[in-house]
Amino acid sequence: MADEQEIMCKLESIKEIRNKTLQMEKIKARLKAEFEALESEERHLKEYKQEMDLLLQEKMAHVEELRLIHADINVMESTIKQSENDLNKLLESTRRLHDEYKPLKEHVDALRMTLGLQRLPDLCEEEEKLSLDYFEKQKAEWQTEPQEPPIPESLAAAAAAAQQLQVARKQDTRQTATFRQQPPPMKACLSCHQQIHRNAPICPLCKAKSRSRNPKKPKRKQDE
Repeated sequence: MADEQEIMCKLESIKEIRNKTLQMEKIKARLKAEFEALESEERHLKEYKQEMDLLLQEKMAHVEELRLIHADINVMESTIKQSENDLNKLLESTRRLHDEYKPLKEHVDALRMTLGLQRLPDLCEEEEKLSLDYFEKQKAEWQTEPQEPPIPESLAAAAAAAQQLQVARKQDTRQTATFRQQPPPMKACLSCHQQIHRNAPICPLCKAKSRSRNPKKPKRKQDE
């Protein structure tokens, strides 16, 4: 009788070992699949970060280029303003010289007429550039604000194509994200507090045993 009980106990132990071994194999297969998915997602994340770094570098290059352009524009605006001030001063000086020249010429012409001489030619008759109207016309041109040139059609078409390409990339990214495998559920290790898989029995970082927060209830053995 004792031998039969011992044999039954051994059979029960063998049965339990078999069931636990099958359960371990299932968990091992799931862990392998989860780690493969994790490695794949890590590769994708690395590629995304590399692409983001390239985009940020390109952005900073454009930002620096725009900064230099704006700095050049500010310098040129200051130079233009200084040049306009100098031109206005020269114009006022020219106007004063004209005002001094006109009565003096009229007086000289009157004296020449008393002697029967012809009057002297006016400044505009000698050279058009010496007339006051010419300087007034030039002042109006100097004070005209430069207009920004229109965007060339080729650049406008390229910008529109780039915008369409960006929209298409966003749509492709959304579709890829929809069909991509969802990341596995994670939990914090009670020892090192790092994120590990929720079903991992051992932390892969600190090798500490991990307990599930929601342990499965053991199944009741059916009465034989």
